[in-house]
Amino acid sequence: MVFGAIFSKVKQALAKTRSLFSGIAQLFSFKGRVDQKFLDELEKRLYLADVGTFATQEIVNRVRLAYQDKEVSGEMIAFVKDQLKSLLTARSQGINYAASGPTVIMIAGVNGAGKTTSIAKLAKHCMNQKKKVMVAACDTFRAAAVEQLTIWSQRLGCEIVKNAQGSDPASVAHDACEKAVARNFDVLIVDTAGRLHTQTHLMKELDKIRRIVAKQIPGAPHEVLLVLDATSGQNAITQAEMFKKTIDCTGIILAKLDGTAKGGAIFGVKQKLDLPVKFVGLGEGVDDLEPFDPNEYVEKLFED
Repeated sequence: MVFGAIFSKVKQALAKTRSLFSGIAQLFSFKGRVDQKFLDELEKRLYLADVGTFATQEIVNRVRLAYQDKEVSGEMIAFVKDQLKSLLTARSQGINYAASGPTVIMIAGVNGAGKTTSIAKLAKHCMNQKKKVMVAACDTFRAAAVEQLTIWSQRLGCEIVKNAQGSDPASVAHDACEKAVARNFDVLIVDTAGRLHTQTHLMKELDKIRRIVAKQIPGAPHEVLLVLDATSGQNAITQAEMFKKTIDCTGIILAKLDGTAKGGAIFGVKQKLDLPVKFVGLGEGVDDLEPFDPNEYVEKLFED
């Protein structure tokens, strides 16, 4: 029943995106041969689904190699699904927990991407796995950000480390690391100031936080997750490229998936950056964050 509820939630969140992928599925119900006209139409529909240039070309080329001059058939849908799944498969989909001591998870992203809410959801996810969770409020430039994270922490019943507005974000991260080690926390989630990926000085500050936690806890940060707004579509790739260069991201939280028809952008992000999507945000509730499953995702895209 639990898995059924999760699958239903994923399907519901993908409703807008699924409407575009239905156009791809319909293409394989037409009579005819796989010629250049057919391949051009497939390419067009993949673009309309916001799959992106690189991933679209990959799929079209694979269909050409496998089915050139053959009759269009329903079995080709299964082939395309398998190719899409292969584009999303990663070595590690879940959280890379430390073998011992606190697992440090840094969270980055631009303002408005859904970062603070995603942190709360991630904390709840870890707590559901019986982990003792601490949050470090390093977005010290915005009082509202610290206040929002404090409210979430109180609701969840997890520890929060914070400091005065305008204080050094890296110092908050330093204090949080010390407390997490001293008090045997399992997970430390480090918030960072929401920033534009084009602001070089702010990106350098992000790197400073990373270096501080690395000095405090061996192997940290064990995860650097970038929160991307699914509604931004292909624009998310540009953001992700800059963040990855600065702090070596290990994965993505794709937020606001339920509010967009641009869920196909996930293929372009994965192929261009080789960053696995580790979690998807499926709603506004604290339990509306699910570990990403490539097989389930693709299947739900094509369901009626």
